Amino acid sequence: MAPEITKIESTEFAYEIPDMGTDQHGFNLVYEPGNSVERKLFAIEVHTDEGITGEYVGGNSPGAAQINTFADYLVGKNPLEREKHWSEIKRALRKYDRMGIGPIDIALWDFAGKYYDAPIHELLGTYRERIPAYASTYHGDENGGLETPEDFADFAEECRDIGYDAFKIHGWGGSDGSRDLDREVAAVHAVGERVGDEMDLMHDPACELETLADALKLGRALDEEGFFWYEDPYRDGGISQHAHRKLRQQLDTPILQTEHVRGLEPFTDFIDAESTDFVRADPEYDGGITGAIKRARVAEGHGLDVEFHAPGPAQRHCIAAVRNSNYYEMALVHPDAPNTTPPVYAGDYEDQLETVDDEGTVPVPDGPGLGVDYDWDFIEANATGSVHTYE
Repeated sequence: MAPEITKIESTEFAYEIPDMGTDQHGFNLVYEPGNSVERKLFAIEVHTDEGITGEYVGGNSPGAAQINTFADYLVGKNPLEREKHWSEIKRALRKYDRMGIGPIDIALWDFAGKYYDAPIHELLGTYRERIPAYASTYHGDENGGLETPEDFADFAEECRDIGYDAFKIHGWGGSDGSRDLDREVAAVHAVGERVGDEMDLMHDPACELETLADALKLGRALDEEGFFWYEDPYRDGGISQHAHRKLRQQLDTPILQTEHVRGLEPFTDFIDAESTDFVRADPEYDGGITGAIKRARVAEGHGLDVEFHAPGPAQRHCIAAVRNSNYYEMALVHPDAPNTTPPVYAGDYEDQLETVDDEGTVPVPDGPGLGVDYDWDFIEANATGSVHTYE
């Protein structure tokens, strides 16, 4: 008899990130000593009649709302039929961004690994078991953390000394004339001059730049320092094929796009339009491990590298099974503040600045499924009262 899904549970919980606040618009997380911010995530459990539960912790409120629209469809179904479920749910969410698929699909992969007593990367086909990581910073702040170009250069040196071979700048926020583009450019040169001969360097304005002129000015500074990639500069949200194709034509630094391009087909169109050099995939954003691996194979067929967004066990398994990927994103890191990742792991898994070994790499979990143990006592103790059960 095939296994059967008997119940799906989604539990919203909250946790505090110390020494953290937001910039002047309230969107970018920045270092703010003495303050803290609350973050909410969702813990997904896919129960089966095998007594094996697929688990995943992550997601967001809009994605969780989408899960409400299709969870009942999965109850009574075979959890191993991931491709079929992916296709059906993709159609069901055709009017939305489909970000509800990711957490459920990852939990189904976790079930499959536990069912077959194998880590997910082995089910996908293992290419490697250690992954080079890059240090991906918080945004610049005005609070004495990453406040100046020299602060970024100092932190890049610290990351190099820890073992990292690559470093990514998230610059300062601001609009309405408040952004100091000269400071952004100065940070590029400060980091480039300090460690550019020893580290691969990246820059991600996170869609802060408002004009082509600003994107070009910053991009030409990246050219001068030989940066590895230039990511999401424009206020368009990173989705305009034409804009990024024109930017590519005027810069030497490779462009990395598609973090915000939802859907496999628009992603493929972005590549075919020659609008990017590297591409993004994220198992949480892009339809789970099933969707992220589809992106990786499309990129491989086009001769491009796929860089996975954000840290996490699902990302590690994906990268372990992909040849055409360079780095694991250890994000977000700071000299004086912890990463945003939740304290939900009961074992030794973590994503913090000091997680890498002396060679700047992280291991791929080797236990069944995702290979991590979640601290359900912590999750339940910090539940917000939003628990949805489908059976």
